[in-house]
Amino acid sequence: MTPQTDSILLSGDDVIGLLSLQECIAAVEEAFRRHGLGLLPQPQVLGMHTAEGGFHIKAALADLPAPYFAAKLNGNFFHNCERFAMPNIQGLILLADARNGYPLAVMDSIEITVLRTGAATAVAAKFLARAGSQVATICGCGNQGRVQLRALATVFPLRRAHAFDVNQEQTRRFADELSHELGIEIEPVTDLAAAARGSDICVTCTPAKKFFLHKHHVSPGTFVAGVGADNEDKQELDPRLLAASMVVADIREQCARIGDLHHAIADGLMRLSDVHAELGEIVAGRKPGRSSDDEITVFDSTGTALEDVAAAAVVYERAVKQGRGRRFQFQRR
Repeated sequence: MTPQTDSILLSGDDVIGLLSLQECIAAVEEAFRRHGLGLLPQPQVLGMHTAEGGFHIKAALADLPAPYFAAKLNGNFFHNCERFAMPNIQGLILLADARNGYPLAVMDSIEITVLRTGAATAVAAKFLARAGSQVATICGCGNQGRVQLRALATVFPLRRAHAFDVNQEQTRRFADELSHELGIEIEPVTDLAAAARGSDICVTCTPAKKFFLHKHHVSPGTFVAGVGADNEDKQELDPRLLAASMVVADIREQCARIGDLHHAIADGLMRLSDVHAELGEIVAGRKPGRSSDDEITVFDSTGTALEDVAAAAVVYERAVKQGRGRRFQFQRR
């Protein structure tokens, strides 16, 4: 393949037009499969906190099948929307040719982050939730909550969902808009315990710093995805819930540092060796998934650059084919 001589700049609108949720799910599943087979190196993460939020850099290498390197710089500022009328997540992804280091594309990270996070939950649920799951509870009714429910609806015949959020107006909008879009009944709820107990699937995607989904909220057989904890200060799931469940991590060591698993280990309720598997091991068939209809399964989703590089590669390859984005040169000619 001839080396590239220019780079592509892609906006959030470009990304939306180039990557569907279904395509993102397929790309993320393949990245986890290849990682589970030992074909991809371990992704890396660096995080730093500020007074109002924080930054993280996530990076990964992947042959998909072309060799790519992606580094995502995200700023997470959870008061942006109310204070500045701007998205809470800000950031960019750099996609490079892993053969020679050339920067192939710089793209907005917001849409990719939202899509790939929902895609990872869909992949995990496909292997860890009960077959034919029909009822879901979504905790956190922002953009991520919306994508989580859309993603679940692509892999399960959902007929009902519960929507839970501290912002009641946001919960109502979520229910009204997605019930029409997905053609399912969505009920805004204030009693999380009752909603979770009556669900096959429960997803938490909030910036909470203290767990709110308790062990006694979750019925036997439920699949739980903890999506919001992506630094050591965040927490959504009761450590006792993790200790009593089959836990699957996106990346084991990363979850032990910054996920809900971190808190279970810090409380002395789990060890790293208690984690059943990484998601890639299950997707690749190297570890078993759910063992019975009564087993509670927990997916600790801290967000990995495996997902970012998989999604960014699809966006880039499609942009090249369609002539999308602004082309420019970093280097002198």
